[in-house]
Amino acid sequence: MKIIPRSSFTPVPWRNGGGVTHEALRVPGAAQAAAGEPFRWRVSIADIGSSGPFSDFSGYHRTLVLLRGTGVRLCFDGGEERLLRNPGDFVEFDGGTPTHSILIDGPCSDLNLMVATSRPRPHAWTLPLTGPHELSRGTGLTLVFPIAGTVAMSCDEGEPVRLGEWDLAVLSPDDAGLMRPATAEACLVFLATLEDNLA
Repeated sequence: MKIIPRSSFTPVPWRNGGGVTHEALRVPGAAQAAAGEPFRWRVSIADIGSSGPFSDFSGYHRTLVLLRGTGVRLCFDGGEERLLRNPGDFVEFDGGTPTHSILIDGPCSDLNLMVATSRPRPHAWTLPLTGPHELSRGTGLTLVFPIAGTVAMSCDEGEPVRLGEWDLAVLSPDDAGLMRPATAEACLVFLATLEDNLA
């Protein structure tokens, strides 16, 4: 299990110059990025301070999750619209589709999972965590991202770890274990499975 704390995320300018995203993880990593190699998948957080167009990410499947704020409306080329109103609401779309965001009532923050369209699409969902939840072994990676609350996780015989809000855990196919709220308060967690690796 790999833990990436929120404090270690790397700020990166948006492609369209409209803001900054904070990369939790990109695969391949920074050295390949510096050499101009595109990523296969990436997890990042963006602060949306004003309404405006999204960057063009042609060749990527995007999953966008509202983390904080009173909401954002996404307007896609062709007339389709999606409203994300509550933390944990998410939408999946083609990163190459022209997209415009309209803030509902002030700034918001969102999580972005981008996976190259040459790879299988991820399976993503949000989970209200009120008690123990089993983490099963799979054929790919599992991402665990607490949106609200602190999560206690244990894998196999390893020491339990705590994930704070907006920390990221990446479980390998061999990892199995349990997660639960670390306090008496319920948590809201974003999870995704990827048919890929960390290399």
